[in-house]
Amino acid sequence: MLALLLALAACSPRQLILQEAATALATQGQAPEDDLVLAREASAFYLKLSESVLREIPSNVPLAVAVASGFTQYAYAFVQFDADRLDVKDARAAQKLRERAAKLYQRARRHAMTTLELHIPGFTKALASPTPQQWPSLVPDQVDLAYWAAASWGGQIALSKDQPHVVADLPLAMRLAQLAYAAAPQASRGALASLMGTFEAARPGGSGQRAVDYFDEAIGLDGRVSAAAYVAKAEAIALPAGDRPAFESLLKQALVTSATNPDLSNSVMRERAIWLLDNTDDLF
Repeated sequence: MLALLLALAACSPRQLILQEAATALATQGQAPEDDLVLAREASAFYLKLSESVLREIPSNVPLAVAVASGFTQYAYAFVQFDADRLDVKDARAAQKLRERAAKLYQRARRHAMTTLELHIPGFTKALASPTPQQWPSLVPDQVDLAYWAAASWGGQIALSKDQPHVVADLPLAMRLAQLAYAAAPQASRGALASLMGTFEAARPGGSGQRAVDYFDEAIGLDGRVSAAAYVAKAEAIALPAGDRPAFESLLKQALVTSATNPDLSNSVMRERAIWLLDNTDDLF
């Protein structure tokens, strides 16, 4: 009893309030929402508030996941996609949006890596080691955080082709995704397998067949309820290969899936699939 009282006394009311706020914010970040306009309008306030709380308690994994995923998804759905649609009308404005998206991806990665470092001291240094035996290992509870760190890192690299020092980190981002995949290959409902496919397709000397296998694994895990892997495979595999029939087929399947399960992620992917189909003649 004395030990319990001492432990409670050590927890200041401020810390208790912060932990309660972190739990509430992390839960809110997982709440279902299919209205893209409402999500966009609410995101900025939610992200700033969540980020402020996370800075006070950076070791809180659920909140770190919510913040990293929030910034990553905001950058992809509401900034980078705007840039893609704006490209044909105003290339300079589109580039400014891509630069902003890259900064948001970097922000997401920074938060995720900070929390990983707190739970695994020396994590960043070990990740960069040339010796595989020194690479850090992850437990299942850390996989979601590692996934969003790797995904945001990949997003930043993809938008920073003119910055060699950023592009040079691609092997580290891939290594982080591989560590997460090794710990829990079926994590994030196939999103991790899809990320592995994207990295494999993007890396110099990557295996096209292995990338396809990753995407097919993701579709097998979650293809009945999530459109994301179909869109990712269309853009990473069919488009570079010049395979228009496969490109259109995958995007049409994404439309079917997103219509059946209209959550926020599927709403984003539905808009992207429609836009890609509308611009197919320009892409091929």
